[in-house]
Amino acid sequence: MLRVSAVAARRLAIRAQRLDGPFPRRRPDLAAVRDVCRALRCLQLDPTSVVARSHLLVLFSRLGAFDPALLERLAYEDRELFEYWAHEASLVLTEDLPLHEWEMGRHPRHPRAVQWWERNAAFRAHILDRLRAGGPLRARDIEDRSAEPWASTGWTHERNVARMLDFMWGRGQVGIASRVGGQRLWDLMERCLPPVAPRERLAEAELTRRAALHSIGALGVARVPHIRAHFTRGRYPGLPAVLAALRAEGRIEPVTVDGLGDDWWVRAEDVEALQAPANGAWRGRTALLSPFDNLLCDRGRAELLFGFAHRLEIYVPRAQRRWGYFVLPILHGDRLVGRADLAIDRRAGRLVAHAVHREPDAPRGAGIGRAVRRALERLAAWRGATDLELRAVPAEWRLR
Repeated sequence: MLRVSAVAARRLAIRAQRLDGPFPRRRPDLAAVRDVCRALRCLQLDPTSVVARSHLLVLFSRLGAFDPALLERLAYEDRELFEYWAHEASLVLTEDLPLHEWEMGRHPRHPRAVQWWERNAAFRAHILDRLRAGGPLRARDIEDRSAEPWASTGWTHERNVARMLDFMWGRGQVGIASRVGGQRLWDLMERCLPPVAPRERLAEAELTRRAALHSIGALGVARVPHIRAHFTRGRYPGLPAVLAALRAEGRIEPVTVDGLGDDWWVRAEDVEALQAPANGAWRGRTALLSPFDNLLCDRGRAELLFGFAHRLEIYVPRAQRRWGYFVLPILHGDRLVGRADLAIDRRAGRLVAHAVHREPDAPRGAGIGRAVRRALERLAAWRGATDLELRAVPAEWRLR
């Protein structure tokens, strides 16, 4: 069995996520944006936009100062991407539509949601008719004709149109045609996809086979729970048998990671890259990562592989936060060395670092300080800020 160091495993994970090598200096084109989307398979969407929307930060950390209009074109004009549920609500590849249709045929699943769905058949028909005749539409432009309200103790209570649209989205009946200021414009799913969208129906074994190869490819090295939690999260029927078949075909190989045990998998095509770090063939970068970055979306794996306890504090009361509201993990080489609590002061044209935190075992010295400061300056410039304000910073990095 192939045996590698934890450093080698981390480096392959970073390479698979397109976060290795020098930070890009050239302005990327449409092909570069498409290439990163195909490598990652999904870009998580989140409404929080203190510095920038999460999916834009994910691309920035990999591509540098790209034009967000390129992603808008891929998603809402060329229809090479569409919005659907991956490990979370995401932009996914249209070419992966057959992998997502398995969930579309089973959504919603929760018994209470199924009951509400079935009792509101006429309401669903009204929404489809309304979109067919007048779409794309905002949720507020659709009349609430629910037979009974959606009951919840949370923010969705009696938000009947929005809730039904979400269920119909999961079902693949409606989609997001575009966004205006972050607000979704709904339409029939068939009109949110291009005419050339693949329509093949996959048996469960083939669905899991393709999704597992994509998941392992995006993770670099992965255990079974990591595969299940990534990309099409929780949608890998018959995974153990599929992995055994892939090994027999020579498509994947088992790996033991020193200090982290066995039962890891790597694609056969990535074995050479997994062994390359020992030969000095790997180069890293310093980058600020979205709090929802694909490298970190499985928090348990991030802690196991990087020793980095990633916790989101957006919904934590201010007095109870340890790190801050919108905290970007800092990647330096093959390690996660700190976190930056950032915000944009748009009126002043300033990127504000409320605090930069250094991990206890992170390197010290002015060299890493310069690298982190440069990463902050790049982010500020991309967001149109002309000034950088550093408040609480670690003395060991000499950022000021």
